[in-house]
Amino acid sequence: MEFFDICNEQGEPTGKTVSRDEAHRDGILHRTSHVWILREKDGRQQVLLQKRSMEKDSYPGLYDTSSAGHIPAGEEPLPSALRELEEELGIRASSKQLAYAGSFRIEYEETFHDRVFHDNEFTHVYVYREPVDIRDLHFQETEVEDADWFDLEEVWDEIQSRKDRFCVSPQGMKVLMGFLKKNRKY
Repeated sequence: MEFFDICNEQGEPTGKTVSRDEAHRDGILHRTSHVWILREKDGRQQVLLQKRSMEKDSYPGLYDTSSAGHIPAGEEPLPSALRELEEELGIRASSKQLAYAGSFRIEYEETFHDRVFHDNEFTHVYVYREPVDIRDLHFQETEVEDADWFDLEEVWDEIQSRKDRFCVSPQGMKVLMGFLKKNRKY
């Protein structure tokens, strides 16, 4: 069973923990880390998105952030981001290869697999800009079905109006685009 640190509105652990099931049943604030894998192709920013396994408890079969996961109780955001990147995609990165882009809050309640899923997260966002060849990726089958490159603007435009292909968080994309603008890459 997985346990998470309950956190406050600033994303700081409170010293209490909660099981994954309780966190999502009751909407208890906990932490996650996201990694956006980027490249430039033909003068455009592209993002690698993973296609979520049909077994996932939320948004099965939709394209999502390159790599993302809950931060286990007692773990910090950066090591968690590195672990998820390796587990989900087989990318072994160093802490120097991830740039911290910022954080955001997300909260929603939806039904998946006939169960209510109440998510309440404080998310730490990182950017990975090393070369990635999709053919070299090793997917964690219970998490990831596939991955593909998409133009960043295409993803942004589409998530504004529909959610039939992407489940990317608009708040997460705003953090990413703010990071790119600040670093003159967008």
